[in-house]
Amino acid sequence: MTRKLAMSSRLTSILLIAAAAIAATRSPAHAETPKFSKEKLAAIAPGMQHFLDDQDIAGAVLVVGTADGIVYHEAIGKQSLETGKPMPKDAIFRIASMTKPITSTGIMILSDDGKLAVDDPVERHLPEFKGQMLIKDTDKETGLVSLAKPSRPITLKDCLTHSSGLQDYPTALNNLSPKRDRTLSEIVAMTSQRPLETEPGAKWRYCQTGMDTLGRTIEVASGKEYEDFLAERIFKPLGMNDTGFDVPASKLERFTVNYQWGASPLAMGEATGKRVVADHPSRSRYASPAKFFSGGGGLVSTAHDYLRFCQMMLNGGVLDGVRLLSPKSVQLMTMDHAQHARKPGAILGKGTGFGLGFQVVTDAAEHQRIGSLGAYDWAGLASTSFFIDPKEQLIGILMTQKLPTDVRLMAEFRTMVYQAIVESQQHPPDLR
Repeated sequence: MTRKLAMSSRLTSILLIAAAAIAATRSPAHAETPKFSKEKLAAIAPGMQHFLDDQDIAGAVLVVGTADGIVYHEAIGKQSLETGKPMPKDAIFRIASMTKPITSTGIMILSDDGKLAVDDPVERHLPEFKGQMLIKDTDKETGLVSLAKPSRPITLKDCLTHSSGLQDYPTALNNLSPKRDRTLSEIVAMTSQRPLETEPGAKWRYCQTGMDTLGRTIEVASGKEYEDFLAERIFKPLGMNDTGFDVPASKLERFTVNYQWGASPLAMGEATGKRVVADHPSRSRYASPAKFFSGGGGLVSTAHDYLRFCQMMLNGGVLDGVRLLSPKSVQLMTMDHAQHARKPGAILGKGTGFGLGFQVVTDAAEHQRIGSLGAYDWAGLASTSFFIDPKEQLIGILMTQKLPTDVRLMAEFRTMVYQAIVESQQHPPDLR
């Protein structure tokens, strides 16, 4: 009897271990979880309706997810106002700066591979940066600058944290169109010849050129074109089948019309003014293959695809049994690395810092937005955005097609997502 019980116990243990293994590797499925109110989740789309009624947006796709799967996924409004085509849940959007966290992930994958280190000087991988100078002073009358040698070369970490001091692109290259006919290597070589504006690591300043420099570093360190590296090491393993630097002809029917309100496509805050078509699928630059693969803002994607990326991060670098990053690399990426850099509040906001590719909440009370300490996020120029909250095991993604960036959209969406929680993981909340 004792022997039979022992065998039965071992068999039970084996079955439990097998079941746990299957559960750990299964694909995310649509499922309600006890921590959410079904009624409040269902109220999210109606809650965003006033943006449609006020003609502030054309449409949007809204996703709420956890590490296990999707708990809410809705589409509202129109993919095209001209044709009246409804917004599909699998619509393809220009995610712009939401490319940056993916670029940062590429760097960390190569760090885990031993191909580079975060503290490496950029010039170790890109020799064209050797001898780069620093602007010491600028004559206010003549505009002439005097140069000096910086205290140290810029590092990959400086680029990851937007504290490299690299100059932004000149006006002639300050949008994607002129760059698409050049290679990433050519664009970054131009960046290397321009002097730094600030000492490396001294100041947080949003920097597109730094992220493109990281994209080029990935090419050199991996021996692959940046586009191919992302496809092989991130998109294919995660099943991000609609993410890339262009939209194939077979998928153009799902590619949204991009609209612009007002005069400036770079304005921040409330977007008002006359609406015009900024980019139409039938004549979009994304409708044909590009030569320039921007590490800072060149990708298109869907809400579902980007959820897969966010789930991998929330799971500590693994999804469906496929590990992209080590848990410690994810931890390093989501820490505040900008404590010693002067952080302009207009961009990062109160109570936030910056990790390796993400804005990070460092003081939930000072942040003055609903959420958790340690939550991290970022957004794209056309009002796309996401947030990941490790303490609540929560992901929120909003995809839309609006220029310039309208921060109200994510703020209201985020509030409604958090208010749908009925069983918090924090007792009491940590508000540091």
